Amino acid sequence: MGIDVQCQQDHSCVPLSEVATSNTHGEDSPYFAGWKAYDEDPYDAASNPAGVIQMGLAENQVSFDLLEKYLDQHPGASGWGCGISGFRENALFQDYHGLQTFRQEMATFMEQIREGRAKFDPERIVLTAGATAANELLTFILADPGDCLLIPTPYYPGFDRDLRWRTGVRIIPVHCSSSNGFQVTLQALEDAYVKTEGMKIRVRGLLLTNPSNPLGTAIARHVLEEVLDFVTQKDIHLISDEIYSGSVFSSDEFVSVAEIVEARGYKDCDRVHIVYSLSKDLGLPGFRVGAIYSYNDRVVTAARRMSSFTLVSSQTQRMLASMLADRGFTENYLKTNRERLKNRRDFITEGLKNAGIECLPGNAGLFCWMNLAPLLEEPTREGELRLWSLIVHEAKLNISPGSSCHCSEAGWFRVCFANMSQQTLEVALRRIKDFMKNMKAKQEK
Repeated sequence: MGIDVQCQQDHSCVPLSEVATSNTHGEDSPYFAGWKAYDEDPYDAASNPAGVIQMGLAENQVSFDLLEKYLDQHPGASGWGCGISGFRENALFQDYHGLQTFRQEMATFMEQIREGRAKFDPERIVLTAGATAANELLTFILADPGDCLLIPTPYYPGFDRDLRWRTGVRIIPVHCSSSNGFQVTLQALEDAYVKTEGMKIRVRGLLLTNPSNPLGTAIARHVLEEVLDFVTQKDIHLISDEIYSGSVFSSDEFVSVAEIVEARGYKDCDRVHIVYSLSKDLGLPGFRVGAIYSYNDRVVTAARRMSSFTLVSSQTQRMLASMLADRGFTENYLKTNRERLKNRRDFITEGLKNAGIECLPGNAGLFCWMNLAPLLEEPTREGELRLWSLIVHEAKLNISPGSSCHCSEAGWFRVCFANMSQQTLEVALRRIKDFMKNMKAKQEK
């Protein structure tokens, strides 16, 4: 039996730090509340067919069979290596630079995703325990408590936790509009920058998600050019979050900031930093493998020092180095994964269209952005959250309301489609269609 220890009164509790007791973790966000609803009543076709279907998790399971097949055909890749000596190499201390072989294969894989249009030096790769750690680590390096980062909206709700909670750094949203598909513009960037100046807050950088924004779109080359001009003019840093770069349906549609940097002859490149991970492209979030790629020597040095708090296990590095070194596997995986994700997105957007729901066009990622504004009782955040609550508790679907992504326009929702089987997705679409039918019937009364 466990020991139940509770404070008699709040004032008698031993105090904790400001970080531990602050509300900047963001757990009160509807984004996390929806996850709780799913955890308490998860859908299962056999044992709980009336449960909540998880459509708030951007996880890639559409090509998991390819990974399982590879490991089945290469059992040594997931083992210790060469007997006892292999065990010793994995078990004994590794410095925080990471394994040279793995960093080399990561660099090559990142080049492969970009069809060789950009080069990556393995000596500039700093390994971290996932993209979450990479983003926080960069925030610690680039900004001081009280400084801020600009982030175009809508953005991943977890950034509120990853970038703010322990660092003390603020986030200033760069509000984008549905009139142009929520694409970032120079005017929106300038408006946000002027706002921070008026608040006497120092801007240290801009975090741009490409193509991992909730909209599922890759950013055009001319926009990246303008963004790089903007950060250069303002003398701030650019963090390019490219964790979905292998999930663009056509590799020709994805332009990495690395391509822009090279095309400019590396001018002002010391302000550019790329975050990458294998969580989305290979569907391995549980392996906790992320990376920082920086063109700034001082950032690389500082990141290496700080990465000792976020190391990736040696066994994981050896296994993935073996997998990524197999060019036949990686080429087939990327091609097949892109095709499957496109087919899956086409399927869900067509299903939503048949249910009378508009979606923004997209060419990347694991989710779509749908417009339920016509169902709102009032065009406000409160009206959006009331509708979201009905979807979670009546339709039994966990989707993410736009307000949790800091969207400035009420009624938009992010819907993930790659974290479930085709059969489960079909059930989810039937529920959405029934929900829409019931809501429209209520509106007509």
